[in-house]
Amino acid sequence: MASEANRSKFFDNAKFILIFLVVFGHVISPVKEQDQILFTLYTVIYLFHMPAFIFISGYFAKGYRKKGYLTKSVKKILIPYLIFQFIYSVVYFLVGKNDTIEFDFLHPHWSLWFLLSLFFWNLFLYVFAKLKWYGFFLAVILGIAIGYIDEVGSFLSISRTFVFFPYFLLGFLFNGELLKRIIRAKYSVPVGLGTLILTLLYFGIDFPRNAVPWLLGDESYQSMGGEQLTDGFLRAFQYVLTVILIFGFFSLIPSNQYKITKIGERTVYVYLLHGFIIKGIQTILPGVILENYLFLIGFSLIVCLTLGSFMIKKYTQPLIELKI
Repeated sequence: MASEANRSKFFDNAKFILIFLVVFGHVISPVKEQDQILFTLYTVIYLFHMPAFIFISGYFAKGYRKKGYLTKSVKKILIPYLIFQFIYSVVYFLVGKNDTIEFDFLHPHWSLWFLLSLFFWNLFLYVFAKLKWYGFFLAVILGIAIGYIDEVGSFLSISRTFVFFPYFLLGFLFNGELLKRIIRAKYSVPVGLGTLILTLLYFGIDFPRNAVPWLLGDESYQSMGGEQLTDGFLRAFQYVLTVILIFGFFSLIPSNQYKITKIGERTVYVYLLHGFIIKGIQTILPGVILENYLFLIGFSLIVCLTLGSFMIKKYTQPLIELKI
């Protein structure tokens, strides 16, 4: 991470692993309840993989004041959201999930919440960036407070927008040198690896099955089992643990060039397209996702390599990036 080139390779390597975890998490979701190991992997993955992605998105949002940045956000984030929301509405009807075609652009389908929230996070920067670290603590307070509003939910991805915004703002506030000092410190690798292992062990032993919604950030405290005053402290603890895991994860990421590094540049293609493969298989061939660990890992890896390939980018770029 000593140079811009190495820093780019570092983030591309991280993004490839994270997009693999996104796909793997979605692949094992239908069978996680029948297998304790898969359930543990699922919960640990969901604790930090999207927050880490969001941190990286915030890190690269430092040019928000540049001319045309907002227009670019509309073109690269909001319009693709509208396009894929439309496509998912048709697909859900064709596979029988919905009885009629419903074009609802206010409630994001499946993983599309990230695009809508990402657009809002970029807008929030015009206010919160001026406050710097005070803005970060304000974002944390809002992320905790939003859970006490019973009506909050998937509408416009409001809940997730506020719950996950602190990670985006944290990434924005970090510069390369500060990040390097933390994740390339003398003991960063053993601490990072130890944190991940301890979290896996703890979640494997003591993570409640009904606590999964806490990791998704899509519901109020009331909807997740009954609102209590202490719920805010639980979310605060979740913030702390997740941030530790993010930096622990980053400490294990190399800055070298690999074959998979290039795919890290194309994670948006994997993110937006993998749902059609997974949902299609689950609909056409129900039960085909076996509880074989190597198969689940291999299938997820193949999906990432395929959808992140140059050929997929070449033919879907007009749809995803609006480039002809």
